[in-house]
Amino acid sequence: MLSPERLALPDYEYLAQRHVLTYMEDAVCQLLENREDISQYGIARFFTEYFNSVCQGTHILFREFSFIQATPHNRVSFLRAFWRCFRTVGKNGDLLTMKEYHCLLQLLCPDFPLELTQKAARIVLMDDAVDCLMSFSDFLFAFQIQFYYSEFLDSVAAIYEDLLSGKNPNTVIVPTSSSGQHRQRPALGEAGMLEGVEASLFYQCLENLCDRHKYSCPPPALVKEALSNVQRLTFYGFLMALSKHHGINQALGALPDKGDLMHDAAMDEELERLVVRSKLQRTSWQHRAKEPGAFGFQRREKQEALERVSSASVPTPYHYRWESRE
Repeated sequence: MLSPERLALPDYEYLAQRHVLTYMEDAVCQLLENREDISQYGIARFFTEYFNSVCQGTHILFREFSFIQATPHNRVSFLRAFWRCFRTVGKNGDLLTMKEYHCLLQLLCPDFPLELTQKAARIVLMDDAVDCLMSFSDFLFAFQIQFYYSEFLDSVAAIYEDLLSGKNPNTVIVPTSSSGQHRQRPALGEAGMLEGVEASLFYQCLENLCDRHKYSCPPPALVKEALSNVQRLTFYGFLMALSKHHGINQALGALPDKGDLMHDAAMDEELERLVVRSKLQRTSWQHRAKEPGAFGFQRREKQEALERVSSASVPTPYHYRWESRE
């Protein structure tokens, strides 16, 4: 059934808003690159599987950075995948460095830029000491703000610098490119870090920024709420306030509330099932290894077990995986 929102928009506007052409272009490229494998299953089935993966949010796994940051849905899907894959880091209470978190990000996106990870770490640490240890929850919520609102934060940094120097922020030229090549954030001096700017004036500039530009930014009302209890603030204080704001996290919709961050019933059930299956298979192999001539049977049983695990973990019926496009 078509949603009221869909019926209220012209076709071209709805397609642009949902980035349908971006996914169609990517699907066609994947189709052409894997046409020999796809030919035996049919083009219709391929497109069905592709857009099912988009809806499920698994389409961003192991893709290039230019793709995972290309649309808001891709960014949300990547954030959710990162949380679900490495939630046990927080569950075990492990503390990791910025470089270690970057390695985890690269497991899902091999060319994920180090700069974004460094910026997320500075939100947590409030300075340049990015080699300190951080909890999973602190890093994750800071990373969410930095990754999803990356272009917005680059513009906010420029506005903050102008306020510190007494310039008119409305004269700032704001980048709007989504190519992934963002303008370098200005270096914030120690004086600016300590003194900060007037919160009400800062919010007025941010409100104008949201009105002038269409790229993703936090809801202005929630930004105002986050700044309502302070008279002055620093740039990283502002980013920390965004990362800890319950309403902004809910509006973004990628992660659960902080209290539920370590809970994922569906994933826990699946992991428990895999652990039990692995133990049963290991016991069976050990028993059969003691029987005469069991080597060949053991090898065959291991192969069958691997096939069952593979078929359970891979949702697509095709015998290939999506490859990064250069």
